[in-house]
Amino acid sequence: MTSVVSARNVSKHYGDVRAVDDVSFDIEQGCITGLIGPNGAGKTTLLKAVLGLTDCQGSLSVLGLDPFRQRKELMQNICFIADVAVLPRWIRVNQLLDFVEAVHSHFSRSRADELLARTKIPAKAKVRELSKGMVTQLHLSIITAIDAKLLVLDEPTLGLDILFRKEFYSNLLGDYFDEGRTIIITTHQVEEIENLLTDVMFIDNGRIVLDASMDTLPGQYVELLASSENAERARQF
Repeated sequence: MTSVVSARNVSKHYGDVRAVDDVSFDIEQGCITGLIGPNGAGKTTLLKAVLGLTDCQGSLSVLGLDPFRQRKELMQNICFIADVAVLPRWIRVNQLLDFVEAVHSHFSRSRADELLARTKIPAKAKVRELSKGMVTQLHLSIITAIDAKLLVLDEPTLGLDILFRKEFYSNLLGDYFDEGRTIIITTHQVEEIENLLTDVMFIDNGRIVLDASMDTLPGQYVELLASSENAERARQF
């Protein structure tokens, strides 16, 4: 299979803090990979490196390109949703679509209009007038209307209620994903996306502690429950 992301000995340090610490991995085309870990584990820093937003040590290739030296070319084939809304709050929905259509050659206006027609988002509403759930719907409609090879999602449903979260992931699979596209999702709520994933990487203290296919996990790991007084004995298994 073709590696969409290939990392070798990638590190990013902020002073004495090792945000990403000598990680190596491959993400294959057509996979939905969950980057799982607690807050502060290094998930967002690693994504920033993949997106070319921060420099790093080591070797990193994304879609066959150097994300730092060839970022302009790379961003034509990547879409990104951050954990906080980055859409201008003053702009109207239809103006936002006009802008994206003008600046992104892979954006399909008709596709975006079709996706937004399924929502309750008014075309002339300003972003600041929309609920958080609607802003996320708007953002998803825009990025799924872009013919990109890689979609990167950093805690995309943070702050949304459970109905919006389920709808978000359902629309993501139905409207965007196919075998020629690849998705990376970061979250600390693995139970919410485990049924979507083909692969999972656990990161802790900047290091990849697990990198596996979801198909192999049940045969390799079990969930062990123990009372507090037996916790130490349980850790020995």
